[in-house]
Amino acid sequence: MSLQVEKLEHNMAKLTIEVAAEDVEKALQAAYLKERKRISIPGFRKGKVPRQMVEKMYGPEVFYDEAVNRMIPEYYGKDECDLDIVSQPEIDVVQMEKGQPFIFTAEVAVKPEVTLGEYKGLKVDKISVEVTAEDVEAEIQRERERNGRTVEVTGRAVQDKDMVTLDFEGFVDGEAFEGGKGTDYSLTIGSGSFIPGFEEQLIGAEIDKEMEVNVTFPEEYHAKELAGKPAVFKCTIKTIKERELPELDDEFASEVSECETLEEYRAEVEKKLVDRKNAAAREQVEDQSVEQAAENAEMDIPQPMVDLQVRNMQDDMSYRLQMQGMTKEMYYQMTGLSEERLKQDMEKQAMKNIRTRLTLEAVAKAENIQVSEERLEEELQKMADTYQMEVEKLKENMGEERIEELKESIVVQDAITLIADAAVEE
Repeated sequence: MSLQVEKLEHNMAKLTIEVAAEDVEKALQAAYLKERKRISIPGFRKGKVPRQMVEKMYGPEVFYDEAVNRMIPEYYGKDECDLDIVSQPEIDVVQMEKGQPFIFTAEVAVKPEVTLGEYKGLKVDKISVEVTAEDVEAEIQRERERNGRTVEVTGRAVQDKDMVTLDFEGFVDGEAFEGGKGTDYSLTIGSGSFIPGFEEQLIGAEIDKEMEVNVTFPEEYHAKELAGKPAVFKCTIKTIKERELPELDDEFASEVSECETLEEYRAEVEKKLVDRKNAAAREQVEDQSVEQAAENAEMDIPQPMVDLQVRNMQDDMSYRLQMQGMTKEMYYQMTGLSEERLKQDMEKQAMKNIRTRLTLEAVAKAENIQVSEERLEEELQKMADTYQMEVEKLKENMGEERIEELKESIVVQDAITLIADAAVEE
């Protein structure tokens, strides 16, 4: 095998890979052995037709596709290229002929070089970490709600924050439209799950009494035939449920904490809120300073690198929706987003993620940030404690590749810390 590398514009490269004729012959023979069971020629038992006879009848190219599909992943993946490839290859077959070398090209994106700008002494907003009495009471109220119980109510109409089940059917210009009907649908009023204006109009609705909800679909609604159009939904509330909260007293405090009195619990909540606000303030300093450092850096990010991250984000989203029992179509309907709009948003986020990561890696290189064995062991021990397992067993499960990824993550986090520590609050 031989490899030629041609550098292209915008951090792209073209790899020309040539596979020796004898290796092409091996791939063709392997293709024949795989395919022969499906080949039938009069005078021969099925699966026993000689390769020469098959090629004579159908041409030598009969096994080309299978041979090519074998050779491309085998020879593209050989470690003879020192490029840092950051995209899937775009493959083009140049030559495939019996008795001749197999030649194909792979166009790929290469990790771009980064020219750092200012990344120390960056100005960030000064964040208040003051905790007020109102903050404490709001947090206690949230804890009450978390410890409340859901009860069904029958003697009143729908109120904000109620959990209802309802039947509904939507009409545009007097005609029912596809996807606009639901039965025994669960909805929390005020959750923002439906089209703007829908949930608010359910407030005051009574059980088993049909009512009409008038809304207008967003201009960028995923179903083009509905976008921007007024619609009428005929709705019937089937059940109403609400959260019944526990009394705010010493008993409640002792049930949700290690405190014996409500006053002790309030003091504990205040301390936790201070810690939380300090952590949030630190995170904001990190976000603002790193974002500026990334904006100050110069790099030429190849589009295929962005495309790969977008595909990964789409796959992750599909998996999460599947785990929630939802389809993409249901998600688009609930959010009012279109597939095109969602992809545009993902592209922006992917570009930002890549720019940030490359900048942090460049800072780590410029500052010679490295991970000592002691530091790595500390992080592995923390992970082992979290998973309640022995460190050596964790290492075995992770393998060398994931341990290297952990080291890279530590380096990047140290670069974030360096940038944030050098920032100036004002």
